[in-house]
Amino acid sequence: MSDVTTEPAQSSVSTTEQVKERVGEGAQQIQEKASEAKVRTRDRLREEIDTRSTATGEQMTSTASALRETAQQLRGKQQEPQAKVLEQIAERTERFGRYLTEADGDRLVRDIERIARRGPWLVAGGGAVLGFVAARFTKASSRRRYESDRDGNHAVAARAMPSTPALPRDPAAPGRGGDDRGDF
Repeated sequence: MSDVTTEPAQSSVSTTEQVKERVGEGAQQIQEKASEAKVRTRDRLREEIDTRSTATGEQMTSTASALRETAQQLRGKQQEPQAKVLEQIAERTERFGRYLTEADGDRLVRDIERIARRGPWLVAGGGAVLGFVAARFTKASSRRRYESDRDGNHAVAARAMPSTPALPRDPAAPGRGGDDRGDF
């Protein structure tokens, strides 16, 4: 009889080991896929940063050119101090535009990290300002959407709804006294 009891025990041990092995293999596969997804996401993010920074840099360079033209017009109108200020702004804008155009995604991320380490309060303040601006923009755009919906879509919906007659008031109901002042 002892042979019978050892056989099921051995098969349950081997089944348990097989399950553990399969779970370990599954966990390893999940870990590998997660690692691959992380690398793909990082590469895609760097590529997106590179593309957008290049486009922004080109726009800033053209803005610098427009500022220089305006400075020349001001010089023609004998407004040298204003022209100098615009010229300085144009120079800085062009320099930053060149940086954005020439820098790749990795360099931009490294530079941003370095700035964040040197001045964390500056980054936090900049984030707060950007958050405030985004909130104001969202609020302003939602107000316009609400007003356009109120003037347009809701009016159409109100016309499409059938009107229901109001229920008459019961003068004998307690607390009302039959007057038209309402419940409040």
